[in-house]
Amino acid sequence: MAQIAIVGGGLLGRVLAWQLAEQGIACTVFCRGSAAGEESAAYQAAAMLAPAAEAVDALPLVVELGRQSLPLWAEMARRLPEKVFFQQNGTLVVWHAQDKPLAVQFEHHLNRAGITPAHWQRREIAANEAQLGKRFAQAMFLAGEGQLDGREWLRVLARALVERDVLCHWHTPCTPESLRGCFDWVVDCRGMGAKTDWNAVGATVLRGVRGEVARVYAPEVSLNRPVRLLHPRYPLYIAPKAQQLFVVGATQIESEDTGAATVRSGLELLSALYAVDPAFGEAKLLELSAALRPTLAHQRPEIRLHRRCRVLEANGLFRHGFMITPAVAGAVCRLVIALLAGDEIPTRDEISGLDYFDCE
Repeated sequence: MAQIAIVGGGLLGRVLAWQLAEQGIACTVFCRGSAAGEESAAYQAAAMLAPAAEAVDALPLVVELGRQSLPLWAEMARRLPEKVFFQQNGTLVVWHAQDKPLAVQFEHHLNRAGITPAHWQRREIAANEAQLGKRFAQAMFLAGEGQLDGREWLRVLARALVERDVLCHWHTPCTPESLRGCFDWVVDCRGMGAKTDWNAVGATVLRGVRGEVARVYAPEVSLNRPVRLLHPRYPLYIAPKAQQLFVVGATQIESEDTGAATVRSGLELLSALYAVDPAFGEAKLLELSAALRPTLAHQRPEIRLHRRCRVLEANGLFRHGFMITPAVAGAVCRLVIALLAGDEIPTRDEISGLDYFDCE
């Protein structure tokens, strides 16, 4: 039986291992971090599944990957060994009066992407989000969008892989080179951990983009869906999770600093949170954290094939990790299946639209 190694057990590595196991392909995961996933970029993410909202800033390919991924997340939620938080109540977009021009511009970008949001007035806002009805006179609603609890999903995916006989070596840092000859193919999903190897090829440069998020416990606040506040500097979400936990993010800073979150970012995130609902003023700040998102210059993911060393590389998910991971993993999975079958390798995955870059 063919053996596949996955180097990197963050979100992409875990979802890929799940998909390969679903196809009956034996695989082994090697990860420098733990089963909880604390060292992965996904551990800090708000875990938004909002391709329509992201259409304002993201490339059409990325938006399409997000659309493809939504039903894949839903299917995974049904098949995991324990119940996980998966919500698909849409995204509510709000703004304050002084930021009305941002709303006009936002809708213009949506329309150009072929998206027509629903317009809610104060009455509709109050009927659907009682605590926001007094704060906002207008809003846009994007139906069908969703969110996860990222940390819960990382934990449950780790358990699910073991139950599907995937060998998982946590706290085991390694490189594709160190596994050469031990497996039929090695898939590198290390994100920023692959920076040196990725950039050595001389193709699109991989860099880190810093993002910071806050986690608060707010028993006095109730939201039924993620809220996006139009902000002049960066996309800002308030994502309500279970048990009155809210994840607020995220900044987007061109820096590879891996240090703690800054006071300035904390003030901006928490001020925006308070501006959405003053009831957040009594919330307990549980965490203010930062992570680097692996990013390529064109801000879309790439899949690269190295035939001689029998290595695949998948990277560059940027700040869209949760939104697009199932579709990206699916493209890698189909490439692995084609390689194992000895089929002719196409230059593009027909389903996802992602290119396969043959480096040799």
